Amino acid sequence: MVDDHKVVRAGLKAMLESSGGIDVVGEASSGEEAVDKARMLEPDIVIMDLAMPGMGGVQATRRITELGLEARILVLTIHDEDEFLVPALDAGAAGFLNKSVADTDLMGAMEAIVRGHSYLPRRAAALLAHRKRQGGSKSKPGPEVLSAQELTAVELYARGFSTREMAEQMFLSPKTVEGYLARTRAKLDLHTRRDIVRFALEAGLLRRED
Repeated sequence: MVDDHKVVRAGLKAMLESSGGIDVVGEASSGEEAVDKARMLEPDIVIMDLAMPGMGGVQATRRITELGLEARILVLTIHDEDEFLVPALDAGAAGFLNKSVADTDLMGAMEAIVRGHSYLPRRAAALLAHRKRQGGSKSKPGPEVLSAQELTAVELYARGFSTREMAEQMFLSPKTVEGYLARTRAKLDLHTRRDIVRFALEAGLLRRED
């Protein structure tokens, strides 16, 4: 749990642990500390604030993602989606939630991302859709927004590999592979395997005869 305000961390910890079945294994008050704690503790979920002194939440999210850990990152912030949603997703976040609705939506968001899904509240999803309509095909995201591991996951998934088979090919755990797929779907606004196959063809990752 990452937040530079101790009282916020204490409140979140009390709420999560009172729900049963959740252990808060570590806390961090800065981005730098978050990266170190994630590496050391290897949590299932990192709840990440954005505005912190020193390394901010977006950069910390990117650093943790680059470590190749199984941790899924849920951004929990007071900031609006308009400015921070896309940078957070690009950095590897699996979900985005405003603190104003944490008391009602946090548990659902955590359940979604721990199962390998992405989580975006209705306003955030609408914002992404609106930006896509405004940009048209000119601003359609391409393979350049994906990391090397995400590109590999797209190619294997498009070829019909199961998550377990992909994990064996990539020398990762199935849960980590699911995280790559979830971030890819969020970045590219893809929903079905057919969508991913079409993207892989257009991006040159897959030939039609494949």
